[in-house]
Amino acid sequence: MAGQRNRIVVEDCLKAIFSVGEWDARGRTNSEVAARLGVSASTVSELVRRLTDDGLVEHERYGAIGLTDAGLHQALSMVRRHRLIETYLVDRLGYSWDEVHDEAEVLEHAVSDRMLARMDEALGHPWRDPHGDAIPSADGLLHRPEASPLASLVAGEGGWIARILDEEPELLRWFDQHGLTLDTHLTVIGPKPFGGALTVAIGDEDGEQADLGIQAVASLWIAPAAPIERALPDGCHYERCVHVGAPA
Repeated sequence: MAGQRNRIVVEDCLKAIFSVGEWDARGRTNSEVAARLGVSASTVSELVRRLTDDGLVEHERYGAIGLTDAGLHQALSMVRRHRLIETYLVDRLGYSWDEVHDEAEVLEHAVSDRMLARMDEALGHPWRDPHGDAIPSADGLLHRPEASPLASLVAGEGGWIARILDEEPELLRWFDQHGLTLDTHLTVIGPKPFGGALTVAIGDEDGEQADLGIQAVASLWIAPAAPIERALPDGCHYERCVHVGAPA
């Protein structure tokens, strides 16, 4: 039992380290990882020391936390599990996209490799989860689209929603109600005066407008082009994408 608990702690920590820096490596700090795991910074410091000794993590004092090749391989394996399970829950079991994160957090440690492979096959080998996060391939390669935070766009700029943070179920439900879902085109109109909400046009510049608060803006990542239905020869569904990891 103690061995199983230790395995789960290691898997959760590696997945958290990868996830907080997946789109911005500056996020890989003790405090960011602690916030993701819901534990104290001192607990993460101890975990990082253990993982460094095990050759899974690289960390200089007060610096960012990095994953070694071995650590990245294990992290991508857990990310694949989590995102495939989320996708299966939505596509096959009728869950909504705001219900699956916590369920997947539990199931990712219990599902066997055989069952995961069956899920993948039943789903037709999906390339992203319900929130737009890329699902690593079975051989350990993740195709991450080149996308920018909505907050980095200025008035007149726009693109297609490529990723939506999945940590706040109420916010996901609000996005759904307002048509702010994956592959929706947004155009930035501009902020309201005196630090107010950011106004965006949904669909095109003449489409319905929505005012987005700080949390909503921070949850959306925008790609310069929509994904293509049929993958390119290298497996990408975006013409511009970053490859993370390497086939085993």
